[in-house]
Amino acid sequence: MEIKRDFYLNEIKKRMHNGMIKIITGIRRCGKSYLLYEIFAAYLKDIGVPDSHIIKIDFEDRRNAKLRDPDELLHYIDSKMTDAQMYYILLDEVQHVAEFEDVLNSYLKINNADVYVTGSNSKFLSKDVITEFRGRGDEIKIAPLSFSEFYSVFQGPREVALANYITFGGLPKIIGMDNAQRQKYLSDLFITTYMSDIRERYNIRQEDEMMELLRIISSSIGGLTNPNKLMNTFKSEKKVSISINTINSYLSILEDVFLVERSIRYDIKGKRYINTPSKFYFSDLGLRNACIQFRQNEPTHLYENLVYNELRRRGMQVDVGVVTLNTPKDGGGYNKVNVEVDFVCNCGDKRYYIQSAYRLPDELKMKQELRSLKAIGDNFAKFVITDQPMLRHQNDDGIVFMNFYDFLLDENSLLI
Repeated sequence: MEIKRDFYLNEIKKRMHNGMIKIITGIRRCGKSYLLYEIFAAYLKDIGVPDSHIIKIDFEDRRNAKLRDPDELLHYIDSKMTDAQMYYILLDEVQHVAEFEDVLNSYLKINNADVYVTGSNSKFLSKDVITEFRGRGDEIKIAPLSFSEFYSVFQGPREVALANYITFGGLPKIIGMDNAQRQKYLSDLFITTYMSDIRERYNIRQEDEMMELLRIISSSIGGLTNPNKLMNTFKSEKKVSISINTINSYLSILEDVFLVERSIRYDIKGKRYINTPSKFYFSDLGLRNACIQFRQNEPTHLYENLVYNELRRRGMQVDVGVVTLNTPKDGGGYNKVNVEVDFVCNCGDKRYYIQSAYRLPDELKMKQELRSLKAIGDNFAKFVITDQPMLRHQNDDGIVFMNFYDFLLDENSLLI
């Protein structure tokens, strides 16, 4: 079964022959190798590149063990480049090669070499790309399957597909499994792969505290938090003392390995960032649910995380918005009240304000969702995305309403 990942294929195509090392990163098991070895290699063949000019090496394959030696690898690649035509060098899990940075940098000045690599979370993170390649690496960060990609191979109606997706997420391997297998796969993967990566790279000695922090974050998706609040939660609910510095360190690690992302508050009218509190969202909902043993399956929070992930996949910078309102007091004067905009999204010169509203059951809830959007006062596009069946429409205030399927299945759904 072929899962098309055209968005990421196009990202690679944009970078072809740019004189840099293309480095594909992302959470474990999200499909990096498949993207490089199957989808991109097939594209190269489609445009007429002969097999002899596509050099593919999988360093996790024991048959290629001798090529983990940097000099052996250089000799092998050089021996394959027998003419002046362009060669495409595709290296999977390159972190297994000693001194791989030197090997890759050796091909930067060879005009007929175009290099693409993947690396694992435990040794190959975004900050490694910045440090090791010093401006010569071009990172392409990929995510698990989007809902649109997931639905393209799902056998069943979209409502069932979405219920499966917010429960088990978008790691490609789960597609061919039944629900019991998915649950076991994700639970085992979380412990044996993701937590193992963290132990290996960061030498975590208090793994139980790290897991507890993940559970706390998992239980409070969509809620504002900060290290001090998390420290107090450990004390009051878990009866554990943990320092703010340790919490900050753990949060940074979880971001480094692509498990979670932090969304910072932005004062829309004041045009400034408010660094704390922030929100944390999981890169994959299945892993979030596995972390808390598939309990607390609240659609409101899961849908908000889903919208966040889709916005990030589309290349947007996503912040949590806040608007300060002056509300009249009974005895005269005004109170300052902060109201939230779920997402402030920036992409180039475009900005979008988005509310994720799972249900709009009555007029009161509708007013609550619209209050912050109506108070913004600028002319950027404003949206309410809801699970309720409705035709896309725009109200008298210029706010666009659409349901989740219109948003998730249409790449251009935010265009007005």
